[in-house]
Amino acid sequence: MTTVRRSPRWLLAAPLVVLTVVFGAGLLRARMEAPAPVVPAGSPTPTPVLTEPKTAVVAEPQPRTDLVRLAGRVPAHGSGRFEYASGRGKILGAKGPVRRFQVAVERGAGEDVTAFAAHVEAVLGNPRSWIGNGRARLQRVGPADAHDFRILLATRETAGQLCAKGGIDIRNGAHPYTSCRTSGKVIINLDRWRLSAAPYIQWKVPLAVYRQYVINHEVGHELGEGHQGCPKRGAAAPVMMQQTLSLRGCVPYAWPRRGNRPLSGPRL
Repeated sequence: MTTVRRSPRWLLAAPLVVLTVVFGAGLLRARMEAPAPVVPAGSPTPTPVLTEPKTAVVAEPQPRTDLVRLAGRVPAHGSGRFEYASGRGKILGAKGPVRRFQVAVERGAGEDVTAFAAHVEAVLGNPRSWIGNGRARLQRVGPADAHDFRILLATRETAGQLCAKGGIDIRNGAHPYTSCRTSGKVIINLDRWRLSAAPYIQWKVPLAVYRQYVINHEVGHELGEGHQGCPKRGAAAPVMMQQTLSLRGCVPYAWPRRGNRPLSGPRL
């Protein structure tokens, strides 16, 4: 009988170790040698987006931090019917009367209502948002609960119809298909939710920041806030500025508060 000699296990594993080291070194070298992003000629020099450390009560779902807009086709219309987030959230804030809201996504929009509700609660539960002013507390409630307003994510056609019922035409002008607020309804346009807006894209602001802005802006209207202007060139843009349309010399900023105090501009 022939005796078969088996090599020690460490000898069998050695080639795998070598391959792993070589492959890892190749990845490291590729990352070190990767070219820097090229900014097209004639593009403005990006201004740093004014942000502060996050202290959100709820963890905020986000796309990649460097993503300024999502790729792919955005549905122009859905079913016109909405799916509501179930359950109740925590009461956000420490002072003021409680304003209760429902969250829903249009069926056919291709967005998950649970994920959208998590975004909304994370933004509104941040001390830099409206609860930080101490004038109101907010709570998300379920579809069968009494509520003060609704936050709806809708396709452009449905958003246009809902906004038109409140006397707002989001299709006019050089920047069609914005979001809006009508009585009892905060309507977030799916086009803007996925594609951001021209001023934010121009300055390469992440989509996650634009989403914070659009929620804060439209909910601000529901809480009685009107439009504001840029206080001075290079300053942080007040959240009640129509930053979807223009920054008017200001720097993008997504929150109603900055430096533990309200941030505002001249009333329009």
